[in-house]
Amino acid sequence: MEEITISKASIKDVTTLQVIGKQTFFETFSASNTKEDMEKYLTENFTVEKITREVNNLNSQFFIAWQNDEAIGYLKVNEGNAQTELQDNASLEIERIYVLTTYHGKKVGQLLYEKALEVAGVQKKKSIWLGVWEENPRAIKFYEKNGFTAFDTHIFKMGKDEQTDILMRKTL
Repeated sequence: MEEITISKASIKDVTTLQVIGKQTFFETFSASNTKEDMEKYLTENFTVEKITREVNNLNSQFFIAWQNDEAIGYLKVNEGNAQTELQDNASLEIERIYVLTTYHGKKVGQLLYEKALEVAGVQKKKSIWLGVWEENPRAIKFYEKNGFTAFDTHIFKMGKDEQTDILMRKTL
């Protein structure tokens, strides 16, 4: 296996983040959602404008996983008011760990998760948290293996479909 590197993303990486985001979201969730809901979500949530705003948010950071010159996944973390739920200053949110399907099982997600832990450590956070779809057992198992426990749920709107995300936290 060739070496995987992680680099902090900047505004010049918006298109890369858009491509990976759309592809991984589609690969992971299209079989469980209607074509209409999937198209609507991808169209609204992976625009260059939206990702540019996210990259420019000082309370969010993106990191891209690379194998040679190919982007194979990314991490988005949020602190403060950029967090989607808790907005707890002592916590860091992992909003996204997206890895291309062909790289599942190759420790890319683990490397991105470890980058999130590093960011939380530098920022002296007391906990790290995230939301994961209740019907994504692979991701739930990954987070449980890394010491996360469920503490609440929330509703995620996927088009017309209301889905339940499990909120999970790890105390640092």
